[in-house]
Amino acid sequence: MDLLTANDRAGAYPDSWYAATTPALPEMPPLTETIRADVCVVGGGYTGLSAALHMARAGRRVVVLEAQRVGFGASGRNGGQVLAGQRVDQRTLEARVGRDDARRLFGMSLDSVALVRALIDEGRIACDWRDGAAHMAWTRRGADAIRAEADHLRSAYGYDRLEVITAADAGRIVNTEVYAGGILDHGSGHLNPLAFALGLARMAGAAGGVIHERSRVTRIDGTTAITGTGQVHADHLILACNGYLGRLHPGVAARVMPINNFIIATDPLPDGTALRAPCAVADDRFVVNYYRMTPDNRLLFGGGESYGYRFPSDIAALVRKPLTETFPYLADVPISHAWGGTLAITASRMPHVARPAPGLWSVSGYSGHGVALATLAGRLIAEAIAGDTAALDVFARVPTARFPGGAALRAPLLATAMTWYALRDRIGF
Repeated sequence: MDLLTANDRAGAYPDSWYAATTPALPEMPPLTETIRADVCVVGGGYTGLSAALHMARAGRRVVVLEAQRVGFGASGRNGGQVLAGQRVDQRTLEARVGRDDARRLFGMSLDSVALVRALIDEGRIACDWRDGAAHMAWTRRGADAIRAEADHLRSAYGYDRLEVITAADAGRIVNTEVYAGGILDHGSGHLNPLAFALGLARMAGAAGGVIHERSRVTRIDGTTAITGTGQVHADHLILACNGYLGRLHPGVAARVMPINNFIIATDPLPDGTALRAPCAVADDRFVVNYYRMTPDNRLLFGGGESYGYRFPSDIAALVRKPLTETFPYLADVPISHAWGGTLAITASRMPHVARPAPGLWSVSGYSGHGVALATLAGRLIAEAIAGDTAALDVFARVPTARFPGGAALRAPLLATAMTWYALRDRIGF
């Protein structure tokens, strides 16, 4: 299935609250000739735009090829959470890669949040940044695990931005009684993800990077990117496609699985209806629920189970179910926007870093932590192309297994896995 066209209109952003409220950039012309560049970037999301920005600032000739519009994919549709830490907890990372690399990975997660904040400030990107992100648990066992991780980060890593939330305290964060506790991370935050992506595109262009929209790369030949109407011959080629990689590189695709997720926006709510603190929230279910308030007091709520690559015909109904489980009194709340998007996960839940051939680079599979990590990854690729691979190599050392089966088995395997983990969530396993 072609995920670039299966669920969306060509050259158009989804009908999201972000697209409805964020001023779009003027369209950038498609590639119509054969050109030369130092670096060609395939994909106009956070990874590609950050890489283009940092390399253009270093004086390199950079061309970005985006099949649709910049920020069209997960970068412009996600929940907007900018999180410290990796997608897996530090003790798991220590077991996988050792204490030293685990410490480096945690430090780079903090760098990624700082980088997002710095770029927002430097580029004066109006993306509604707010501090704070909570991680909440549905069960006592889950709350104990979250608190133990917070204790470990404080004692072993010196990270003191985590505030433990008991079940009794949860009501001052969220207006629901479903949670057994959690943490509030004052070192994380949230933003309008499409506005941030468009801000990165403006900054990359101002630094000298050239962006071509509606320029789908149909194949690559070494470090040459080929579209239907042109080619870019480059010394370095970066695959920054994430869930939309398709068949451009089967070796990378075998370790990075696209999945869909869905978000709704309610009509504006009275103050304190759902959240009583200006933070974002994610829970500890495998099929994660995540939410935050918009500046105009809408609840943006993400969740729902996807059993294939086609978006459901009624996304609002799909997401209303976990919304109602979390906030029973919002069962009938009017929903103004509902949209889906394709992200990518790895078996390790850590980004997959690959250099499959000389001059060919790929980072993808952020597994839900992409706002901060993908922005950092773009900078790390730029550093690696300049000769400093130390930071990118830390990510590359994290083992990333292949998903079983080939491309034809991905949809049924995804359906089986989502059914199983959704059942675990429901029974509190």
